[in-house]
Amino acid sequence: MDVQLRKVVQGYGRRCVLDNVSLALEPGITALLGPNGAGKSTLMRTLVTDLPVRGGEIVLYGRVLHNASQRHSARQLIGYLPQDFGYDSRFTVQEYVTYLAWLRGVSATGRTRAVDRALDLVALLDHRSTRMGRLSGGMRQRAGIAGAIVGDPSLVVLDEPTVGLDPSQRADFRRVLTRLPASHVLLSTHLTDDVANVAQHVVVLNRGVVQHQGAVADLVANYGSVESGYLSLVGEVEVDR
Repeated sequence: MDVQLRKVVQGYGRRCVLDNVSLALEPGITALLGPNGAGKSTLMRTLVTDLPVRGGEIVLYGRVLHNASQRHSARQLIGYLPQDFGYDSRFTVQEYVTYLAWLRGVSATGRTRAVDRALDLVALLDHRSTRMGRLSGGMRQRAGIAGAIVGDPSLVVLDEPTVGLDPSQRADFRRVLTRLPASHVLLSTHLTDDVANVAQHVVVLNRGVVQHQGAVADLVANYGSVESGYLSLVGEVEVDR
């Protein structure tokens, strides 16, 4: 597998958040489901090398990330959109994405083309000169995705990207997700509709432990729906099988 966590242990201070978590991402879109406090954001921050592992290892496209130098090098392959991503409201959309392209190490000669490609994928080319502070919530999320995918990283990680969006904005956002060129996309969400509509694979995390990983179709076949399967796996409802 190209993207793996192997027996990863992670936490803050004395608190253990991830307990020997192992998972392998299949190509395509994988949804990460779990209740609040399950460790989803911690898992994502660990995968994108924002947090060094306390135990276990990360394997990314054939390389085991043992040290800080290897983690730094791997970041060129990773696009990451945190739940509350930061931005300067005075930046235009183009300036914001260009800055993230520079941080990822996209070459100066190819940077303009990479930025235009990212903005085109999220349908923001016509708003490239709009300041970030003037964007609607849905458009701001699309700008965030453009920043995450600029330079065509192989792995894109999106933490709760549909939080705060209305149904129309979520539908628009899902259409953007299906157009992403990355070979692996990991999307955390608490909305099972997002999983059913855009993901091919699903991981259920609860109390720092992987309860399930596999195809969305298998979860539906076993439980009748994504929601029923998720609630059953985290112990919130009894489901007849």
